[in-house]
Amino acid sequence: MTLNTIFDEKNCTIFIEGSIDTLTARELEQAVNEAAPKCEKMVLDMEKVDYISSGGLRVVVGANRTVGKGNLTLKNLAPNVLEIFRLTGFTKVLNIE
Repeated sequence: MTLNTIFDEKNCTIFIEGSIDTLTARELEQAVNEAAPKCEKMVLDMEKVDYISSGGLRVVVGANRTVGKGNLTLKNLAPNVLEIFRLTGFTKVLNIE
């Protein structure tokens, strides 16, 4: 997995490429925790994410708490990744564009 964080004034976007699984979820969690104090709103751009495991879902839900409910947005989810969020019911509690 590759992560690239871009800061734009009070907002930030983390571009994620690859799989978010048990081995890489911790890396994403660390990136979120490092960026969160520096931005009011955070975007996780998941255009190049091909798979997310339950460990990855846990990190995304945790990021929503860390950044503050309503301040995290997930963008550009591939259909198979979006389906995982739908099946788990997270589309009801997360901002997904």
